Amino acid sequence: MDVLDLSARQLAAAIARRELRAVDAARAYLDAIAAADGEVRAYLRVTPDRALADATAVDAGIERGVAAPPLGGVPAAVKDNMCTLGVETNCGSRVLAGFVPPYESTATSRLWQAGAALLGKTNLDEFAMGSSTENSGFFKTRNPRDRGTVPGGSSGGSAAAVAAGEALLALGSDTGGSVRQPAALCGVVGMKPTYGRVSRWGLIAFASSLDVIGTLTRDVGDCALALGVIAGHDPRDATCAASPVPDFLAALEAGEAGAAGVRIGVPREYLGPGIEPAVRDAVTRAVGVLEAAGAGVDECSLPHTEHALAAYYIVAPAEASSNLARYDGVRFGHRAAAGGDLYDMYCWTRGEGFGPEVKRRIMLGTFALASGYYDAYYRKAQQVRALVARDFAAAFARFDVLAAPTSPTVAFPLGSRAGDPLAMYMSDALTIPANLAGIPAISVPCAADGLPVGLQLLGPAFSEALLLRVGHAYERAAGTTFSRARAAGRETPRGREGGTGR
Repeated sequence: MDVLDLSARQLAAAIARRELRAVDAARAYLDAIAAADGEVRAYLRVTPDRALADATAVDAGIERGVAAPPLGGVPAAVKDNMCTLGVETNCGSRVLAGFVPPYESTATSRLWQAGAALLGKTNLDEFAMGSSTENSGFFKTRNPRDRGTVPGGSSGGSAAAVAAGEALLALGSDTGGSVRQPAALCGVVGMKPTYGRVSRWGLIAFASSLDVIGTLTRDVGDCALALGVIAGHDPRDATCAASPVPDFLAALEAGEAGAAGVRIGVPREYLGPGIEPAVRDAVTRAVGVLEAAGAGVDECSLPHTEHALAAYYIVAPAEASSNLARYDGVRFGHRAAAGGDLYDMYCWTRGEGFGPEVKRRIMLGTFALASGYYDAYYRKAQQVRALVARDFAAAFARFDVLAAPTSPTVAFPLGSRAGDPLAMYMSDALTIPANLAGIPAISVPCAADGLPVGLQLLGPAFSEALLLRVGHAYERAAGTTFSRARAAGRETPRGREGGTGR
């Protein structure tokens, strides 16, 4: 068997049965990174010693007769805005270059407790502010499906690593679509849980009322497995819910009914102007697959969707302005060498350390919070946020799940939106509403030809098990399977080598 073709569930089971060694799986993935990442550039840093040590510990435990953990030996990658004890974490920013956390985030610690092996830290838009992973302070990441295009963002490195076969699962963060949008553009599964389902402790903050840690995997089953590991209450995070965590994988396997009887609403605002025809057609076909599988489908409306993007770009920059004030060159991270007084040191440190997009958002947020503008901007944006949440509540009174595109477009060429921030911001127009409302959403690949398209499924708070069940039902009914050759751009839709698949 080819280790690289196994799902996380299959690999963990094979290692538990001693058919494979975890250390051999780690070596196979490290070799895959060495072969592909020179072009893809999914990783900011690879941690081979740590990966082999984690895998060796799993093998030793199994040899001693210790029950294998759920992710025993599964090679995993982590977005570089989650603190990892003893491993540099810089958020893709020069202002944090060289910062080595003295503690581990809750989500990553749960991965290691479950037996996963850390392959490395993935690239991202600086401080998770972006939709293309072109705003990293160090280098751009390329989409494995077409290396002339972006992988999405801000979790583009995590999505690209999974899509290119350089990791079996990865963690990302989703503030306005930063897990789901790159998952859609790279052709993998991306899950944004309910706000509060997964602890944010150790996640370096961008916008604290919106940030959520999510998963990127090859298929829905692996998503269920990974989410079950990282979810759950954490007393160190005051926003983390005490709600019990279902066995997502067991619920998935027990859900023989699949989509039968599920009421699916299709918001008309998510299929209107601005959606590429190929995206609209792929999602419409996917909804038809679910309807043929027994789901009831009808149109619905989320009337305040048109205002969600504007509200988000007040709320998120305002919170970023507050959160990023701590990077001053005094306590950690970069400190400018320029002379002068303390104020000069602050200015030079931030000027050298922050990139253009981070500066733009800090300035927008600071303006929105300024005396005399707070009510006109930040308070008004929060009122719009309440209306967006109210729209979802009304829709879920009629429907169990909503279905829509994840991204308005397929992956766009590298550099094509670099000079147009508004065009870049529109990339998240269909994902932002779920963050404003705090509800869960999953992106599942739904295009058989060409560049990937994501089917986005949204549900009420804490309905992850239902979204996973419906997503899994779609995978089975549509017969979609993950192909490393196709995902790495080595196979066109017609199976010929060397094409872009566009």
